[in-house]
Amino acid sequence: MRRIQQIPPLARLDRAAHKGDRGRVLLVAGSLGMSGAARLAAWGALRGGAGLVTVACPDAVQLIVAADLPCALTLPLASRKGILSPFAATEARAAAENADAVAVGPGLTPEVLAFLRRFLKAFRRPLVLDADALNALAADPSLLDGVEAPRILTPHPGEAARLLGRAVPEDPEGRAEVAALLAEQFHCTAVLKGPGTVVCDGESVYVNASGNPGMATGGTGDVLTGLIAARFAAGADPFKAAVQAVALHGRAGDLAAAAVGQNAMMATDLISALPNAVLEALAPAVARPPKTTASRRPRRRRGR
Repeated sequence: MRRIQQIPPLARLDRAAHKGDRGRVLLVAGSLGMSGAARLAAWGALRGGAGLVTVACPDAVQLIVAADLPCALTLPLASRKGILSPFAATEARAAAENADAVAVGPGLTPEVLAFLRRFLKAFRRPLVLDADALNALAADPSLLDGVEAPRILTPHPGEAARLLGRAVPEDPEGRAEVAALLAEQFHCTAVLKGPGTVVCDGESVYVNASGNPGMATGGTGDVLTGLIAARFAAGADPFKAAVQAVALHGRAGDLAAAAVGQNAMMATDLISALPNAVLEALAPAVARPPKTTASRRPRRRRGR
């Protein structure tokens, strides 16, 4: 398996680009009591470069989500007790047809299995599965039967253990092996989160070197989901999109730690740091001309 060391560069925007060119992201996220996950994922997608972001969320939390997202759209979906109803799947699928990438899972709660069975049936749009979508997949592996869409799964070690039915080791080689197993079993690009996040598509593997323990706090994974969806929607292939997003996410965590310290860090600090992380990724290397004796001007002697 190829080990990738270099992060795929971010493309600069064309001068004539419009918001549709930058990628359309649909996030299916949130529930009563977990609307924050949907908002964090949306901010991650926006800061990740998506031109248009829509959050499809239960109607019970739509106003809460919309109030925090002036730069995104919201789509209220039918819900029961603040959780997406199975009957909302038809409207959500119609919205997905207009998206360049669809991310599903942050803050949904495990009770969305019936919704996901309808929503994911023969799904064909580029797909990111996270959080409760992964828990639903662990409960019903047939969820992805007939789904031909290119996809990225983003489990933390606990979710990966449920998906594979085995413990996830902590050593780097063991983690890389688990990521490869996920990629093989679910025909996906796997993003195994944690210290040294591993990205693997079965042919290539990347181990991220940035990030710090301050990122071990609620919501940082939701930000990553939005970031991955944005890079996916911009046209990157699944592996490239995941590597770019993971690298940006880790670097934003390091910039946030430098600003507020690891102990006080929150997921929103990563969002604040993302613009500088993106600027760093876009900064061209400045090539300095070599110093040669031929390029030096001869000194003039002063007459007395």
